[in-house]
Amino acid sequence: MKLLNLGILAHVDAGKTSLTERLLYAAGVIDEIGSVDSGSTQTDSLALERQRGITIKSAVVSFAIGDVTVNLIDTPGHPDFIAEVERALSVLDGAVLVISAVEGVQAQTRVLMRTLQRLKIPTLIFVNKLDRPGAQYDAVLKSIADKLTPAIVPMGSATRPGTREATFTPYNGNDPYGALLEVLTENDEDLLRTFVENEKALSHDVLRCALARQTKQALVHPVYFGSAITGAGTDALTAGIREFLPLAGNDQERVDGSVFKVERGPAGEKVAYVRMFSGTAHVRDRLRFGDTGEAKLTAVQVFGEGTAAAVNAGQIGKLWGLADIQIGDRITATDQPTPATTTGFFAPPTLETVISPTRPSDKGNLRVALSQLAEQDPLINLRQDDLRQETYVSLYGEVQKEVIQTTLATEFGIEVEFRETTTICIERLLGTGAAAEFNKKDANPFLATVGLRVEPAPVNTGVTFELGVELGSMPYAFIKAVEETVRETLHQAIHGWQIPDARVVMTHSGYSARQSHAHAVFDKSMSSTAGDFRNLTPLVLMTALQQAGTQVHEPMHRFRLEMPTDTTRAVLAALARLRAIPQVPALAAETSTLEGEIPAAAVYEFEQQLPALTRGEGVLESAFERYQPVTGPIPERPRTDHDPLNRRDYLLHVQRRV
Repeated sequence: MKLLNLGILAHVDAGKTSLTERLLYAAGVIDEIGSVDSGSTQTDSLALERQRGITIKSAVVSFAIGDVTVNLIDTPGHPDFIAEVERALSVLDGAVLVISAVEGVQAQTRVLMRTLQRLKIPTLIFVNKLDRPGAQYDAVLKSIADKLTPAIVPMGSATRPGTREATFTPYNGNDPYGALLEVLTENDEDLLRTFVENEKALSHDVLRCALARQTKQALVHPVYFGSAITGAGTDALTAGIREFLPLAGNDQERVDGSVFKVERGPAGEKVAYVRMFSGTAHVRDRLRFGDTGEAKLTAVQVFGEGTAAAVNAGQIGKLWGLADIQIGDRITATDQPTPATTTGFFAPPTLETVISPTRPSDKGNLRVALSQLAEQDPLINLRQDDLRQETYVSLYGEVQKEVIQTTLATEFGIEVEFRETTTICIERLLGTGAAAEFNKKDANPFLATVGLRVEPAPVNTGVTFELGVELGSMPYAFIKAVEETVRETLHQAIHGWQIPDARVVMTHSGYSARQSHAHAVFDKSMSSTAGDFRNLTPLVLMTALQQAGTQVHEPMHRFRLEMPTDTTRAVLAALARLRAIPQVPALAAETSTLEGEIPAAAVYEFEQQLPALTRGEGVLESAFERYQPVTGPIPERPRTDHDPLNRRDYLLHVQRRV
C-alpha cells in the first residue's frame, strides 16, 4: 500500500481549511464543499472553530490520489495554537504551505516556513484566493522569493487574477525552462555539467525528474496558484502532491510510533492518535510508551480503513487501551528499549493567567476538566496553588483564553473567568552552591541525610541529577524520592520561577534502617521513610540555591516591522519606551523595515499602539527568541508550596512543629 501523510499549513485566513474541503470533494470523500463562514467544514469539529472560522485542533481525514492513500492533517493557522502545529509536524512526510494571493506572505507564514526548512520537510506552496479582488501573481512570487526562500519553481501561469474567472495553466514541455534550470543547478553539479556540455540532453522529462528528486529532499519548492473556492489550480496541485512529495516508508524492523494527539471518547476513555514509523502494533499487543508506561492495546482504527486488527508502518491510527499515554510519547514493543519522548520544535508559552470558576461549587469539577484539557495540550501546564486555592494555566496568547473558556462551558458545563495575563520568567544559576543536613543532628527533624551540590548547566540541556554517593548507600526508593523532589522544587526557585537548566549532584546520603522496639511492630518514628527525604530535600536544595545565587530572566521576542518611512521616528520612540532593542532600520523611499528584540511582556501593548503610529499600515511579526536578564525591579512569582526559604513556617506546615 502506498501512503502519504500530508500536512496543510498556513497563516490564519489564508484558506487552508477551504483547500482541505476542495481536495476531499475532488477525491469523492464528501458530496458538498463545506464553508468556513457557515461552519460546515469537515475538519473543524469544535463549536468555537465553526463560530470563529479558525482551526484550533488538528484533524485527520483520508482520501485517495490514484493508487496513493493520503492522510491529510489540517492544522491551526492562528499563532496562539502553534503547539498544535508542532505536534502535527512530527508525523508528516510532506506539506502544502498555503499563502493568500491577496495578503501575500504573512507573519505566521514565515514562522511555519522556517520550521519546515529546519526539519527538512518536503513542501509545496499553494497560492490561494486567486479569484479574490487584489490577487496578484508576479508580486506574490517575488514576495515568496524575498521573504521565504529563493528556491522556488512556478509550476504554471495565471490568467485574469482577481476575478471569478481566474485560472491556472500548468507549464508543459513546450514552455521555456530557464528559471527551472537555474534553480535546479544550484543543488546539482551533474545537472550543471550536462547543461554546459550538452544542453540538448536536458529534456523536459529529465528536468521534471530532477525537480521531483530535489523537492523530495526539501531543496526546492514548486509553487502553484489557484482558488479553493472555484477549484482553479487544485487539480494541478493534486498531481503535484502525487508526483513531488515522498511516500511514507514501510520499515518493519521494530515497532516505533509517535503520539501527536490525545482525546477522550464518548465513555471518557483515552484515545491516542499515532503515526507508525516502523513495525506493526496489533490489537492485544502490550506496548511500552513514555518513561515507564506499559499497557495492552485493546482496539485500533486506521484512517482510510476504519476498525482494524493492527496499525502498520506509515499509517496513522487511533489506539484504545493506553490509559496513561501522553502527547509526544513514542510507543514500542515491550521487548525493545524504552522510547524517548518527542522533543518540541517551538518555544514554550511565555504567558500565564489564573483561572477560577464563576460558581465556587465547581472548583473540584474545574480541576478534573483542566486535567483532561492538559492531556490534549500539555503546554497548558497547569500549576496548582493549594495555599490560595488557585489554578494557573500557561498561554501563547489571548485567543487561547476564549478557547479554554468555551470548551469548559460547552463540554463540561463550567463557567470560568480569568485574571490578567502575566509573563512567565525563568531563573538561571549564577554559580555553584552546596548544602547538607545530617540524620539525627539537632537542626534536622527528619530521619534522613541529604547533601546536594547545584551547578549551572548549558542552555536547553535541562535538569540532570547525578549521584556523588554509591548507589547502594541506601535504598533506591529514597534516592528516587530525592531526585523527584529536586526536579519538583526547581520549578519554584529563589524568586518563585523555574530553573530550566541545572546540574544537581547528590553528595551525602544516610538513613535509619527499619527497626522497632522489642516485640513491637514497625515504628515509623525510629525508621526512615521516603517522606523524610521528600520533606528534607527542599530545605537542602534551597540553601544550596541561595549560596549559588540566581538571576531572573524574561522572555524576549524577535520582531520584524514594515512601516511607512515617515513614521520611523515615532515607532522608534515607542519601542524605546517599551525597552525594545531595535537594530538600524533599513530605510527606503516609501516603506522601511525595522528588526530587533522586544520583551514578551510589551508585545501586546506595542501591537495596540502600532495602528496609530503607522496610520494603520504597519505590519508586525514577532516570535520568541531567547531569555535575557531582567533589568530593574526583580519580578517575584507567588509560591504555591510551603515556602522552604522560610524554615520555621515550612516545618510548621510539614511537621506541625518547629
